[in-house]
Amino acid sequence: MLRKARAIAKKEIKQLVRDTRMMLVIFSFPVILLIVFGYAVNFDVQNIQLAVYDQERSEITRDFINTLTGSSYFTITRHVDGSKEIGDVLSWKEAQAVIVFPLDFSKNFYSAKRPAKVQVIIDGVDGNTASIIKNYVNAAVLTFNQKYRKEILADYGKAFHAAVDLQPIFWFNPDLQTTKFLIPGLIALILIVTAVITVSLTLVREKERGTIEQINVSSINTMELLLGKSIPYLFVALINASFILIAGYLLFDVVVKGSYVLLFFATIIFLFSSTSLGIFISVISDSQQVAFSIATFVSFLPSVILSGFIFPIESMPYLIQLLTNISPAKFFIVVLRAIILRGAGLQAFWDQLLYLLIFSFILLGAASVINMKKPVK
Repeated sequence: MLRKARAIAKKEIKQLVRDTRMMLVIFSFPVILLIVFGYAVNFDVQNIQLAVYDQERSEITRDFINTLTGSSYFTITRHVDGSKEIGDVLSWKEAQAVIVFPLDFSKNFYSAKRPAKVQVIIDGVDGNTASIIKNYVNAAVLTFNQKYRKEILADYGKAFHAAVDLQPIFWFNPDLQTTKFLIPGLIALILIVTAVITVSLTLVREKERGTIEQINVSSINTMELLLGKSIPYLFVALINASFILIAGYLLFDVVVKGSYVLLFFATIIFLFSSTSLGIFISVISDSQQVAFSIATFVSFLPSVILSGFIFPIESMPYLIQLLTNISPAKFFIVVLRAIILRGAGLQAFWDQLLYLLIFSFILLGAASVINMKKPVK
């Protein structure tokens, strides 16, 4: 028995060594997964985009800002000139937090009567990130207070108090409920997985049944075929999206704060890009089993890890941030959170819709070229 098993093992090893593609997959796939998971799956929050509304513009406020930017966590992206701009900055995701210095900051800072109040307004959509940002700012305040402790005691001879009093405020999700942050990501994940898998099986099913030859010799061109195959599933996915939104409202109290019309058109564009991905997979696959495997891998894994669904993209290395563009869910999640949670308008996410359209046309064009080059059997 052992001799026969050894003979079969030797035969299998020889076949495996000859199959260079399989060897490449076996040894490279674990390394690729390790790299992607190691860099992308990270709950640390870095490169926090911070806007500043400095009404006083004094030396002490500039010193406080330098304390924040002296760490690797904060980057000043914009200086706000009025309180009305704060909402736009957070809604359009130009910053994750806005720090506000009042006009009497210096006066109160050196006064023993009252602390100098500093307000930090944080985008609370992602409760975990918002809490971490608040903790980082709190740490900066403690460092700043300790820095000036000796100076205040020496120059003024007064009992030292907490010179800077931080007052954090969370917008869009005041209670920092994780469910409200995850629901838009779940919507995108469910839609892309169902759309890509169902559409990817369409052309492959025709190949396996042998009916693809009748389609190839008909007067229908390639683009008409691909669009005709994807349109029914687009409407099915749109109905599923409506059911998901209703369930999110009834079960998790997630209310759409923005425009339903914008949400409708954004969802159509996203589903168009998802079905385009499914069409591309169906063109390059020879069997339903292969199509299902590729569709599941391409739609599910990037949508969970590389879309910003759970892990903040801003904290990933630059090369991994570039890799996140392979998933249309990344762009749609930005749109969903802007419309559902922030109530933002088109100006906050028009570029994301443009990326989705470009993604769709590239995949449909590639699928059309590949399908035309395939010979009729």
